[in-house]
Amino acid sequence: MRTQVGIIGAGPAGLLLSHLLHLRGISSVVLEKRSRDYVERRVRAGVLEQGTVETLVEAGVGERMRREGLPHHGIELRYGGAGHRIPFEKLVPGRSITVYGQQEVVKDLIAARLAAGGDVRFDVEDVAVHSLESEPYVTFGGERLDCDVIAGCDGFHGVSRPAIPEGVLTVFEREYPFAWLGILADVEPSSEELIYTRTDRGFALHSMRSPTVSRFYLQVPADTRVEEWPDDRIWDELRARLESVPGFTLTTGEITEKGVTPMRSFVVEPMQYGRLYLAGDAAHIVPPTGAKGLNLAVADVRVLTEALAAYFEGGSTELLDGYSEACLKRVWRAQHFSWWMTMLLHTFEDDDAYGRKLQLSYLDYVTSSEAAATTLAENYVGLPYAT
Repeated sequence: MRTQVGIIGAGPAGLLLSHLLHLRGISSVVLEKRSRDYVERRVRAGVLEQGTVETLVEAGVGERMRREGLPHHGIELRYGGAGHRIPFEKLVPGRSITVYGQQEVVKDLIAARLAAGGDVRFDVEDVAVHSLESEPYVTFGGERLDCDVIAGCDGFHGVSRPAIPEGVLTVFEREYPFAWLGILADVEPSSEELIYTRTDRGFALHSMRSPTVSRFYLQVPADTRVEEWPDDRIWDELRARLESVPGFTLTTGEITEKGVTPMRSFVVEPMQYGRLYLAGDAAHIVPPTGAKGLNLAVADVRVLTEALAAYFEGGSTELLDGYSEACLKRVWRAQHFSWWMTMLLHTFEDDDAYGRKLQLSYLDYVTSSEAAATTLAENYVGLPYAT
């Protein structure tokens, strides 16, 4: 079996790449070790940058997102007993975010690929990549897929990045001394916009997925187990951290899902080797505070699509050769923003009174200075793509 681009992973990066290549007349095969049901139910990110929304719409897979997604024109930073809105419509006119779950993006992309006759294979076993420097191919389940290029879109724990020879990649990483306990609840959101809360008890985030489903996160110790947090304890702690502003009451309800997310920053350089190109979590991880993971994957895929189109349409390797350098500029900008938001809003066990005062002073600066608030806003909604 042969195709032009072998894509490992049917998450947002792999599926979007396959669809964008299809629109350019380039063939691909997507291989995914999980079932279709699993990837369509896997709850992950939910905040889409302006550029991500535009990309999905331009690709013809944004109709349901436009209909069901929740546009937001600001966020709230809550600390010290007061809420401070960061107004996107004032600070970055014409730019916003859309709340729409990653699993919904995946459903839309799978439907689009299958409707177009795309080759997307689920429950694939024993995936391995070979001969990356010259004539690459992928083996899986006793079969062989020959291709001109391999795209590794299989996440942090996938097989693509480890296939690169030792010594080629430089790894930059940082692990944070806490995690996020995340829940989904069948309850109407208590706020129309996201609330990022800094308290002495720890960080909390009020988010949402629809007018009837809310998403919440609590900062917890890194070794936390879900079993330690029964529903009543979760709601009590969310109330303690979020009901810090007069007049705000948290609406509670049935919790339908719980999970603990470790906090990590991770980047590999370069994001390519031979005929293998890494995209999304296979190449970089950000702490979720800045809402950048899915959006960075989309940005990678945009760059890779243009590079592959130049190669297959005209034989030029210039953009492919520069793929990693082009992506890493945005990756490191997002890394910095995500680190900054994390340090700004979380509590640290080794913080003394001086450290806590510094943190609160900087929050005051961000919420009182238009220049500082604009920097937060323009990074949060997503920097425009280079033209």
